[in-house]
Amino acid sequence: MSRILVIEDEPIIRTELRRLLVRAGHDVSEAGAVQEAASDYALDSFDLVLSDLRLPGAPGTDVIALCPGVPVLIMTSYATVKSAVDAMKLGAVDYIAKPFDHDELLLQVERVLREGKLTRQNAALKREVEQAYPVSGMVGSSPAMRDVFERIRKVAPSPATVLVLGESGTGKELVARALHAQSPRADGPLVSVNCAAIPEGLLESELFGHEKGAFTGALTAHAGLVEASHGGTLFLDEVGELPAAAQARLLRMLQDGEVRRVGSTRPRKVDVRIVAATHRDLPRRVQEGVFRQDLYFRLRVVEIRTPPLRERGEDLPVLAKYLLEKACRKLGRAPATLSPEALLALTVHPWPGNVRELENALERAVILADGPVITPDLLALELPGGEPRPLTTDAPAPVEPEAEEAGGSMEEYFRRFVLEHQEHMGETELAKRLGISRKALWEKRQKLGLPRTRA
Repeated sequence: MSRILVIEDEPIIRTELRRLLVRAGHDVSEAGAVQEAASDYALDSFDLVLSDLRLPGAPGTDVIALCPGVPVLIMTSYATVKSAVDAMKLGAVDYIAKPFDHDELLLQVERVLREGKLTRQNAALKREVEQAYPVSGMVGSSPAMRDVFERIRKVAPSPATVLVLGESGTGKELVARALHAQSPRADGPLVSVNCAAIPEGLLESELFGHEKGAFTGALTAHAGLVEASHGGTLFLDEVGELPAAAQARLLRMLQDGEVRRVGSTRPRKVDVRIVAATHRDLPRRVQEGVFRQDLYFRLRVVEIRTPPLRERGEDLPVLAKYLLEKACRKLGRAPATLSPEALLALTVHPWPGNVRELENALERAVILADGPVITPDLLALELPGGEPRPLTTDAPAPVEPEAEEAGGSMEEYFRRFVLEHQEHMGETELAKRLGISRKALWEKRQKLGLPRTRA
């Protein structure tokens, strides 16, 4: 049952509206003026306000400012295009002219209520996601990630250009999405373009647009991705791959806030925030003369570095759990868990492909798994020498003591297991039971101060 407030100064119409809406299953309150409604009711407790436009004291549109977040449907006997436009500009969700058909009014009321419910559900879901993963799905609490989150929080509300640096697979696009989502431009478009994926001959046209006849095949005028980002954010991934001509155009756009289509002499004003990203060493490319120094400084107003996965050791168990749940949902599989051996294998792997490699390894394991437990052989991680781990049909037998759940101390599990089994197991067997290489076992021993005992 929805709560609806009717504001109408004609008692007969107000009574008829109340009767109609009550018969439709709604809880209806009524008032004869905006001031009366504001003094008698908590306006933000209603699901819909149905108000006449011309009321004694103040126009019905004044109620819009008094109940932010509550949809207001305006009705009037003086239906004109101008009054309709004015009401919508002030924030009314819709407009209906008197006299109205009862069925038409009920349909309009139900549509507005349905849309309002969806809006509230989406807002609640967004709040829930933001509480679980504060920065657009980015998971982690390591010092390196906390620094990334803090930088995003500080720079997102500003119009500053941001340069995101980091290895491939570290989540640079997630940073761009977080910057957009937490900025005043969140309701505008976010346009992503991979500068390395567009042929050099087409890149200028794709970014800046072209006029009809600008080149062979330009049969119509085309607005580029910069214009498509107007009022929002343009994410330039792999910006280090931009050719010289496109660099010059981008620099002019950043300096003047204007873009000129290929084949045009008339510049167009654009309001675009640029977030650029690269895994390249841009200072070195500047020294080599491949990348413009002035463009580099224009892009690097604020710099955010995304840490590689090997520097986020304490994040790995939580991140692996999150990505495993995501893979199970994506593939329509029952929830799965990582065996202690599999989680240990993940913690000692160097992850040259970073989070993207981890995500692919877990998705592959979910596809190959016959049960709810992911074992090291299903992950098929590459050994440090570059060779893939063999996929065996016999998974290593579970060993005691069991490791703590994700988020616990895998290093403590490793320590206990090695100390309890090294007297009757060789290094090769120990490594095999742990699901890691001999080299990784040796490195872990050195890190934890567990020298190999010799007979």
